[in-house]
Parts: sequence; C-alpha cells; structure tokens
Amino acid sequence: MYKTIKTELQEGILTLTLQRPDALNAYTHQMHEELLHFYRTVNDDDEIRVIVVTGSGRAFCAGMDLAEGDSTFASDASAEDFRDIGGQLSMQVQKVKKPIIAAINGPAVGIGMTMTLPMDIRIVKKDAKIGFVFARRGIGPEAASGWFLPRLVGIGKALEWTLTGRYIPTAEAVATGLVQYEEEEPLTKAYEIAREIIQHTAATSNQFTKQLLWNMLGEDHPYASHLAESKFLHWAGQNADAQEGVQSFIEKRPVKFPLKASDLPDFFNTHDEGVTVK
Repeated sequence: MYKTIKTELQEGILTLTLQRPDALNAYTHQMHEELLHFYRTVNDDDEIRVIVVTGSGRAFCAGMDLAEGDSTFASDASAEDFRDIGGQLSMQVQKVKKPIIAAINGPAVGIGMTMTLPMDIRIVKKDAKIGFVFARRGIGPEAASGWFLPRLVGIGKALEWTLTGRYIPTAEAVATGLVQYEEEEPLTKAYEIAREIIQHTAATSNQFTKQLLWNMLGEDHPYASHLAESKFLHWAGQNADAQEGVQSFIEKRPVKFPLKASDLPDFFNTHDEGVTVK
C-alpha cells in the first residue's frame, strides 16, 4: 500500500518505519501524503495501543529531499493559500490520541527533527547528528516548531538552536528536554516503554491524559485542567477500568483493563485550529 513508509502491528505496538534508506529517509511529497494517510486512520483502530516511529537503515530522516535543487522550497500557490507540508504533518500528528514514541535511530535534521516534536516521547541514538538547520538553508522553522519547540526546551534554547542552525549534541538534547533518552539502540528502548504502557495502563486513561496535557499548554488558568479532569474522573469512577485498576491492586495480580480507547467519550471539542473543553 505504501512505498516510502512501512507499518507493522505486533502485540499492540504499531511500528511506523520511514522507508527510503538509500536517501537517508529524506522527506518527499510522496512520503508526506503517505504519512498523512497513516496518521488520519490510526485513531480508529483499537488494536493499536502505542505507535513507535523510526527510520530504516542508518538514518531517521535527513530532512527534506533536495533533489529539486534551488527550487525545492518554491511554490506556485499564493501566499494566502500556501501551507508548509511540515506543518500539515504536525497538525495531523497532534490529533493522534494514542501515545507516539520517536526512536530516532540516526541523523535527524530539519523536518526530520521537527516531525518528532508533536510526538510524546523521543529517544535518540547516542551521538546522532540532529539539529534545526533551517537558517543555514535560507529558510525558517516549519512544522509548527515555533509553537512546539519553545514549550519543550524553553525560548532561550529554542532561539539559540534555530538562530545558529548548529548540530545539537545528544547529551545536550537530553539535558534540555528535547529528548527523554539517548541510547545505543533507541528502538529497543522505545519497545520497552511501549510494552510498559500496554501491560500496566488503561487505554482510556492514556487517551485522556495525552489530550489533557497537550491541550492544557494553551490554557491560561489551571481551572480549565481542573474542569476537564473532573469530567473524566466522574466518568471513570462509573466504569470498568477504574474498578479493575483497584481490584487488581487489592488482589495483587496483573491488571487487565477491559475497555478500549474508543469507549472513551469525547471530553474535548476538537477543531482544526485547537481544542476546547466542553
């Protein structure tokens, strides 16, 4: 079905692999369309509990494919109609309600790095070449990184990285919160975390929690979080996942949550430009 990406579902973990190893998985318009299609469909599949994103070969994604030369970033669209493809991808990734783990297995620059910012957990290969190199190509940040990056690492570090376009040592990426781990085998660590999520947590809890934490970044008062949390806890208290969570603890046995992610009511009104609490 896909030509530039590969998907594989095993035991609740959907592995999405960028599949252009001979080109260091450089981003193309075809890859863009295939990724959009993938991310538009994953919320509907209850068999998918966690998504792990990685690259084939020795790279994660070496940025935009520059095969078109100096016209790579040109567009025939009007300024009013143009929307950068990285931003289109980030907006779609941000709508995914399942945990997404980026296993950055090698070089990740430009869109190769910004595509991971809306994901939930990032693991990088130790000493991999990563960076936001846009100014060194005469362009600027994309993929809504002007919103995501400062929220992850703070405005000062975000400005330093994007203004210099320098490569970021992976130890610095961990220290600043850009990634959570640096590992020799990022995919192994990603699967470890994914299995911990699947074995010990409720799909309904994780789906709500992910929406809550991302959406509350845009709120200016904690009451919005209090309201959303109260609505969910009222619902959870009447349903089987919370009952199973308590009972399994009392009985000192492995938990087996019965509900699926699709059983969770919509506690948020989701719009193209944002999310508001009902």
